[in-house]
Parts: sequence; structure tokens; C-alpha cells
Amino acid sequence: MTSLPRTIVVLLSFGTLLSACAAKDFSDLDAFMASKRDRPGGVIAPIPTFKAYEAFSYGATTLRSPFDRPVEVREIAQLQAISAIKPDESRAKEFLEQYTFDSLRMVGTLERDGVNWTLISDPEGGVHRVTIGNYLGRAHGKIVEMTDNYVGVVEIVSDGTKDGWVERPRTIKLSGV
Repeated sequence: MTSLPRTIVVLLSFGTLLSACAAKDFSDLDAFMASKRDRPGGVIAPIPTFKAYEAFSYGATTLRSPFDRPVEVREIAQLQAISAIKPDESRAKEFLEQYTFDSLRMVGTLERDGVNWTLISDPEGGVHRVTIGNYLGRAHGKIVEMTDNYVGVVEIVSDGTKDGWVERPRTIKLSGV
């Protein structure tokens, strides 16, 4: 029972303090607000107009990559004189032909049942077995040589003329060597 009188005393003291803070005179606040209302209003700048987005259609997807080394003109003349090279469009595409040549990495070799295999890693982290005669890369690259340190590939690329093709040798070296 001793806590009830203490609670009443505390409540009465808070009530007294709060009533002392309540002033009835707001003349200074009214004067400040009146001075702000009397000032002229500002002009709001109009919202800027934006140009509409124009979509860009990239039309050079079938051309040679600007980051690949250009094919030499002398090589083109020699190769065209030797044979009429052309990719076999009727051939079924292999899995690694969906990736660019530069995105593929050689990660190892193995031998199984007397057949030598090379392990190629794709950009998505998958590892695939390939051997001589398999295809990889988007430029009709055929594996023609395999060693413990690299894979030799011959790609068939456009020479820049209509229906003109040339062979381009490339290699994939063992990663980390």
C-alpha cells in the first residue's frame, strides 16, 4: 500500500510540470509565420523534358570479331589457290560449338581404353572430353592435333568476300602453363 501514495505524488508532480510548460502566448510564433507568408512566392522551374530512348540493333554479329587477329591477304590468296574451303553446314553441331573459342580452356588430358582425350572447360564451369576430329568454337573449329600442353584447332572463317572461306590455325594451351 505504500506504493500507491508514491504513484499519486509522482503523477501530480508531472501534471504540475506539464501545465507550467503550456504557455498561452504564441505571438512570437504568429509574427514569424506572418513575415514568411508576406514574402513573395518563388517560381518553380518546369520539369525538364527527356529524349525518348532509341533502341540500337547490332547488325555485325556474323562478321569477324574486331578483337581477333585479321587474316593476312597473302595467306588468303594461297589458301584459295589450294582448295575451295567451305564449312559443312549440314553437319550436326557439337556441344562446345555454342561457345566462343577464346572462352574455352584446356584443363588436362587423360587416356582411356587406349584413346587420348583432352579436357576442355566451358565458361559455365563444365568440363568436356574431346579428341581429334571433334569440333569446338563458333567458327567451325576442328581439333587436328593434341599434346599434353595444347590442342591444335583449324577454324574455317570468312575471308571477307561473298562465299569466301579460309582456314585459320589456333591453339588452346593448358591453363596454368
